[in-house]
Amino acid sequence: MLADKDLVSIQETRSKVEKAYAAWQKYRSYTQEQVDAIVERMAAAGRAHARRLAELAVEETGYGNAKDKLAKNLLCADLLPRKMRGLKTVGVIRELPEERVVEIAVPVGVVAAILPTTNPTSTAIFKILISLKAGNAIVVSPHPNALRCTCATVDLLYRAALEAGAPEDIIGCVTTTTLESTKELMHHERTGVILSTGGHGIVKAAYSSGKPAFGVGPGNVPVLIEHTADVADAVHKVIEGKSFDYGTVCSSEQAIVAEEALRDRMLAELKSQKAFFCDAQQKDALGKLLLTPNWTVNPKCVGQPATKIAQMAGFEVPPDTPVLVVQMDGVGKQHPLSAEKLSPVLALYFVKDFSAGLETCRSLLRFGGLGHTCVIFSQDDARIRQFALEMPAFRVLVNTPAPQGSTGITTNVFPSMTLGCGAIAGNITGDNIGPLHLINVKRLAYAVRKPEEAFEIPPPQAAAAPAKTPSAQAPVIHRETLVTAVEKYLSARGIVTGAAEPMTAPKANIIREVVDRFLSARRASAPQPPNPSPPIPDPPAPTISVTGFVCEADVRAAVEGGQKIYIGPKTIVTPSARELGDRFDILVLTQR
Repeated sequence: MLADKDLVSIQETRSKVEKAYAAWQKYRSYTQEQVDAIVERMAAAGRAHARRLAELAVEETGYGNAKDKLAKNLLCADLLPRKMRGLKTVGVIRELPEERVVEIAVPVGVVAAILPTTNPTSTAIFKILISLKAGNAIVVSPHPNALRCTCATVDLLYRAALEAGAPEDIIGCVTTTTLESTKELMHHERTGVILSTGGHGIVKAAYSSGKPAFGVGPGNVPVLIEHTADVADAVHKVIEGKSFDYGTVCSSEQAIVAEEALRDRMLAELKSQKAFFCDAQQKDALGKLLLTPNWTVNPKCVGQPATKIAQMAGFEVPPDTPVLVVQMDGVGKQHPLSAEKLSPVLALYFVKDFSAGLETCRSLLRFGGLGHTCVIFSQDDARIRQFALEMPAFRVLVNTPAPQGSTGITTNVFPSMTLGCGAIAGNITGDNIGPLHLINVKRLAYAVRKPEEAFEIPPPQAAAAPAKTPSAQAPVIHRETLVTAVEKYLSARGIVTGAAEPMTAPKANIIREVVDRFLSARRASAPQPPNPSPPIPDPPAPTISVTGFVCEADVRAAVEGGQKIYIGPKTIVTPSARELGDRFDILVLTQR
């Protein structure tokens, strides 16, 4: 019997992956109706036990609170399956009759799911549902500090899947988790794709495994409160988001950036909503407590209430304090609390105007949240669009708490617990990950033209004609001689009364205009000197209105109206809009 924990965990992982792969061989033949029935049964089980699983997660990890973890469980067991209903993920998923192209879903196989300790039960529900919805098997690797609650969640959904007709072993869970078992799971030859949620190290390991991988980056979420905002509403929503599950969601607000003109109203509103303002000494103590010397978050502080954070830093706050506020004057390593904190501690910046606010928000994202999420509170749509265009983040939220907005609770982005941060953060996508990321698309394409009909091949250039000698050139025609000849021709046909009658002025003018046009055309068609002529410009392109921002509602309106939406390289397209636009072929990329 093996006694080495690493060896035991590696062997267990290998066995779970092989069994999942064998189960997938059966599952890949299931119809869309069978797959959907399994997903619905698992979702129902998740909803029925959402509260128990939330309490179990808090009890085991000590992170967050059961009320908000219940909301996250329901996000994945209720909102997510409702969003996925009717989504085609098996077999033929789209036909384009006018293009004679058929799109066919191909599942990726075995999904390796690496789970975090901050959101263990909700992330397990999320990854299992989207994996099986996409026709895949899944093997879950729990965080060692959340093993019991994660395994309980996986077991609950697995039993529900079996009751709905899923093959045995379609869902696996590693019960002896070590660093070596996680490596084995990511590198196993049967693993098709990796869904990695956790710290920088595990995400980097996933991307370095040689397997396709979806990882996420840290979120240092700035919130810009612009002068047209409803300040009371903005402050309420920021506190609601920052205190949600005590800051464990990576898209939680980390800093408020407000225009100087709002200072008095902001301070009064924060105090009225029981935020605690730290003095210089308390601020320094928090900076030393929350961030380690190597710039990682102190795990002892993650997901703890504001009251406990204050106690750990050596000071007391009222028992109903939702967040601790520290006023800041810079961003970077000299200002530790300008980084991501994963706890209800909120930085506060005042800037002179909107332009300075944009720059501060950019600095915060670059310091530790590239590609993730940012928020603006404003009633000025032009400034909202400007903010969206300039921020290096893939979720730009408007007038909403950040965790709830980024995960799809208060917005129409795809409900997700895995939020991509794009290439600027080293991620493969900036989307909210869903089942369509876990399939490949095969395209059946019929011949619609012959090869020679596909291109406009220019005719071969004729050999240059020999230069004409002076005697061979066309004779020179004098204008007055030609005018006289035309007049005589018209007179001979009775157009003028009598050959001797002088031509009336209007008729004479008409004749001269016709002659002038003739001579101009003749000169244009005459052989030109050997100097190359300037190229003839292409005809102007048809006028296309390029949209600067596209949301899901825009795409739905275009679908109903049978229209296209033209977008450019700088157009902001929400993930749900892009997913819907791709499904109905609505979005047209231009280079303008």
